[in-house]
Amino acid sequence: MTIRRRDLMAGLGVLAALPAAAQGGPLVEVWRDPNCGCCSGWVAHMREAGFTVRETVLPALGPVRRMLGTPADLLSCHAARVQGIVLEGHVPAEAVRRVLAGRPAGLLGLAVPAMPVGAPGMEVPGQPDDIYDVMAFDAAGRHSHFMRFRGGQPI
Repeated sequence: MTIRRRDLMAGLGVLAALPAAAQGGPLVEVWRDPNCGCCSGWVAHMREAGFTVRETVLPALGPVRRMLGTPADLLSCHAARVQGIVLEGHVPAEAVRRVLAGRPAGLLGLAVPAMPVGAPGMEVPGQPDDIYDVMAFDAAGRHSHFMRFRGGQPI
């Protein structure tokens, strides 16, 4: 039996795709700007954490954020939704897992406002990680502290 190079390469491509396809974790829908590199870093973080991610690249995210109900004072660089929970910015996968497991009453979403250094996708070599809060918000725009992180680790 002779294996052609083309067939071997095609087989290796299928094998390389298996881990991502096998993850089969909750679907995270992401809307992001085409020029944002940190958003791609956050997407990679979510995939590495076992989530399935579908990206939509748009020139303007305002209409998406209005549809999702994200409060204006919690905005960051990308928007997402997972199992009906809205995500804004660089929310660590651990916070997403916690909210999906607990589903607090009245919660619409989680946000990491601004773009703290060290948050997933915002790692900067040689820079110390910021301490930042993941904020929970409801449909009326009220928000409260949900979790605190340094880099990608809860504190």
